[in-house]
Amino acid sequence: MSVGTTIKDKFGKIRTHLTSMDNQPLGKAALVIIIFLDIFILVSIFNGLDAHTKQLSSPDIYIPNTCRAIVVNRQWNPTSRIDNLSQIIISSSTSYYRQEEKKNERHPVCMPYIDLVDQIKNDKALISIFEERNKSEREARELQREIDNLKGSYDTSLLETIAKKQESQTKVTATKEDFLKKTAALDTLKSKIATLEQSINSDEKIKLLWEKLQTLQDQDRQKLLSDLRTINFWYPVKKLGMQMFFLLPLFIVFYAWNNASIKNNRGLQTLVSSHLLGISFIPILFKIIETVYDIIPKKLLKKVIDLLESLKLVAIWHYLVIALAVAAALFLIYIFQKKLFSREKLIERRISKGECQQCGKHLPSGSTACPFCGFVQYKPCSNCNNRMHVHGKFCRECGQQATS
Repeated sequence: MSVGTTIKDKFGKIRTHLTSMDNQPLGKAALVIIIFLDIFILVSIFNGLDAHTKQLSSPDIYIPNTCRAIVVNRQWNPTSRIDNLSQIIISSSTSYYRQEEKKNERHPVCMPYIDLVDQIKNDKALISIFEERNKSEREARELQREIDNLKGSYDTSLLETIAKKQESQTKVTATKEDFLKKTAALDTLKSKIATLEQSINSDEKIKLLWEKLQTLQDQDRQKLLSDLRTINFWYPVKKLGMQMFFLLPLFIVFYAWNNASIKNNRGLQTLVSSHLLGISFIPILFKIIETVYDIIPKKLLKKVIDLLESLKLVAIWHYLVIALAVAAALFLIYIFQKKLFSREKLIERRISKGECQQCGKHLPSGSTACPFCGFVQYKPCSNCNNRMHVHGKFCRECGQQATS
């Protein structure tokens, strides 16, 4: 017996266990119940898997985005430090899962900065000052753009007035008044911003943060980057190990139950355990594929794209997408046409429904040939010589397999 035949027989048995009980096809009511059970168990497994995996510290918990922004991504000096801190505190929407419980699992370099930033975020009065400063900064930038436009307009109008020797300077005067008015408003805003920044800098938490940032060394940045690369590589592997620790015992229990049910010929238990075995295998396969995708293809794909860009051939990537789409379509067509809706399956359905094996039209009772296409429906069995369907696999009288 070939490997292909063995695999086909295995899948045939699995399909039988999933769709029948005690050699009888499942009724519609039983099928609906078993499908609802499958969905419920699958959702429960993924929910339990998610809760179990969250016990493992992710890179975003061990080295939060706030820490990366502070230590790696920004330069801190008296000119830009308030802008940097304002963006981190107000613009970022980073959420912390189980923050209080996970504090002790943060990177040592991050600990002093994250604790201070958390305290600042919890100070509503201080946050309102940051927000007011940001609003004033936006207004000041808008006023500056308007002033620059007015300045250009004023210079142009003045030149036009001189060139045309116009006595009336109404347009120039109006532009000048608007310019002076907006300049005064801008000075007021700048004074307000300076006052707000003074209030920010006088806060004890802000002072302590500035002091700690002054002690930040390049070696701290390099250590954080190195540890971040390491944890990003190993986290998917550790995550998969933790997921398998949750999934494999469940799979083993269902597998043992299924084997015992088949061995002892327990129809109902075989049906349920077969479905549970299949359902428990889905997340195992899914998580393995997810881990492989997290570890290998992203890095490999980036290198391939970088290479194509360096060779000015990045558009070839679309060829690969087209090729994959064609391959997927061919595979699906093969599955549907050759496996699910093959001629063999079609003839089986026609015979079971009393239809012509050739044209598919319904046969009148007792017909031996089709009155529509003339196809003879029966042939003599090579074993018992009784009538059997021309395309039947087994004789309907003696049950022997048909010979070609």
